[in-house]
Amino acid sequence: MGARGATASDRAWLAVTVVVQLVVLYAPRAPSAASTPGLDKLVHAAVFGAVAWAAVRCGVGRSVVAGVLLGHAVLSEGIQHFLLAHRSGDPLDALADAAGVGLGLALAAVRPGRPAGTVDRA
Repeated sequence: MGARGATASDRAWLAVTVVVQLVVLYAPRAPSAASTPGLDKLVHAAVFGAVAWAAVRCGVGRSVVAGVLLGHAVLSEGIQHFLLAHRSGDPLDALADAAGVGLGLALAAVRPGRPAGTVDRA
């Protein structure tokens, strides 16, 4: 599916996932997740995976998606650590982000309506 094949729904999903990602990463205070160990890492993986999946569905090349999102993972942790007073950067969050990118790209490779096990190699 190229960029011209992206539907309005695909573009809407991309917009929603990007907005959610930006809110999660740059809100002045992170929601407290101390009572649920690992929840923060799961959220990081989910928001990066969702953006990766949606971007590929919109026709953005996988290598571009991977490069931009992995760069954003590192940059966002630096911004949280140095520029947001009530946040702190965590290298493990960047690793969770990278795992989410990989998962999102893998999920985007499987197209609905195709036989199970068929992947998009483009």
